[in-house]
Amino acid sequence: MAENRVSKKELLEDKEKALEVYSKKYRKSNKLASLTKKERKTLGIGKEQGIAKLKYARISSGKVKLVLDLIKNKDIDEAYAILRYTPKAASEILFKLLKSAEANATNNNDLDRDGLYVADCFANQGPTLKRIRPRAQGRANRIRKRTSHITLIVKERD
Repeated sequence: MAENRVSKKELLEDKEKALEVYSKKYRKSNKLASLTKKERKTLGIGKEQGIAKLKYARISSGKVKLVLDLIKNKDIDEAYAILRYTPKAASEILFKLLKSAEANATNNNDLDRDGLYVADCFANQGPTLKRIRPRAQGRANRIRKRTSHITLIVKERD
């Protein structure tokens, strides 16, 4: 499989064409055309948001989703306030993750902190650690220690 390598100069000359190809949806599947990391960086794709991901968090994804629904589409200061005063185990984890997403947006992508809001956030189920608890008469019960992968995306309001 030969990859078509394009130089940075050529890519910038055909920027509109490349963006058009990227945003065009294929007929068989609705996936976007895949660009290399270098091409995405050159075209500036993904520079309008800050992303923070936490993998293998030792909390079930269902518990995290309850708190994520509270902060979705809220301004960043309001989201901090909600997370600070929500009495759930996930709120402390999400507070740190939101700080990280904000730092990524302001430092890496030069976005204005005052205009940021939680654009998207979701928690997927990670691998489950299976443990055994001894029970009466030589029996054993299975304990499932669930993990989750949490993603938080902040964007600037238009």
